[in-house]
Amino acid sequence: MIVLGLSGSIGMGKSTASAMFRRMGVPVYDSDASVHVVLGKGGTAVAPIDAAFPGIVVDGAVDRDALGKRVFGDDAALKKLEAIVHPLVRRRQDDFLKRCAARRVPLAVLDIPLLFEIRLDVRCDILVVVSAPARIQAARVLARPGMTREKFDAILARQMPDAEKRRRADFVVPSGRGMRETLRRLTRIARLIHDMTPTRWPPDMFAERTVHRRSPDARNSPRYRNHRS
Repeated sequence: MIVLGLSGSIGMGKSTASAMFRRMGVPVYDSDASVHVVLGKGGTAVAPIDAAFPGIVVDGAVDRDALGKRVFGDDAALKKLEAIVHPLVRRRQDDFLKRCAARRVPLAVLDIPLLFEIRLDVRCDILVVVSAPARIQAARVLARPGMTREKFDAILARQMPDAEKRRRADFVVPSGRGMRETLRRLTRIARLIHDMTPTRWPPDMFAERTVHRRSPDARNSPRYRNHRS
């Protein structure tokens, strides 16, 4: 089973790409959805967050807005929160991969916004980054309800720069050229990696990647040296 890591900074179109993979019939793990589950009523993060941040839990679920305000601009509080949430979300990710392997699916996608930042790229055979020009990114994000320039800048400050993500990727998918072009790129990527030999599953095969030097179109990858996404 090939494990494809899908990432991209806020407003780059990663969620759209994820939905396109699903329409192709590819199983997709949604990291954001997992966070919602563990923070929701009965979620595994509720009790530890209640202990770490008193007053944040309302009616058995984490008040996400209140939690966001509590950790906004406070690096220590944010790290405390991440230390609670990330392992729980990682467990759900493990379960997803095990289910996919049991079904013998040829390709599974991990949709993770902070794929590189929390070093989950080491779990993936192929790394795909969705990108768009900064002006398009800003327009998309600032159009969201409740979003401000200050919040946007704070989010960007916590994320790896888009240029660095693109440098680390095997394939870069531009989302600023329309849905049809995005779908064409993703379809081509799925076709190119179809016969690739998996190296990241089962888990005992995971080995930390110490260097990423592949170009956005994977020119430096032996398997894809003559292909472009």
